Amino acid sequence: MPVTGSLVFRGMSLPVPAPLDVVTPLQLKRERLKFSAFRFVRTPSGLCTADVELEWVDNVTVIGRATGQSSPMGDLRVAAEAGLKALESFAGGAIAFELAGIKALRAFDANIIIVAVGVRKGEGPQRLLGAYLAESDPVRAAVVAVLNATNRLLGNFIATR
Repeated sequence: MPVTGSLVFRGMSLPVPAPLDVVTPLQLKRERLKFSAFRFVRTPSGLCTADVELEWVDNVTVIGRATGQSSPMGDLRVAAEAGLKALESFAGGAIAFELAGIKALRAFDANIIIVAVGVRKGEGPQRLLGAYLAESDPVRAAVVAVLNATNRLLGNFIATR
């Protein structure tokens, strides 16, 4: 510990430690990715594409993209797959996921999106479950449900890398 001076107390000289540096939140190692952008497009031919952008420290971004047949449940699946691809891209192949299922439910007087995610590669549980309230945008809610499902596993990955 650096010393900046001394203090005399009852005839004794005591060292005075240097003030601690203030650490800003930006300097702390973030434990989570930030969900920074979401784009979803339906084409006239019946296909849909979802882009999920996640942001890490120092504005490092990863993007996951998925395309599929557009339908009420197909849109949710494509959005969730894009979220999983973004997470896999961030992990650099150390973690691999598969979407085991996705469902829109009505519970407790609210619309809920629930996802089941399988972990094909990586440490931790092999099955994950996530949910999110689908108030105004159920397609975006599918991505947030994926992030909720994978949050702890990804937090542990980040902490040990």
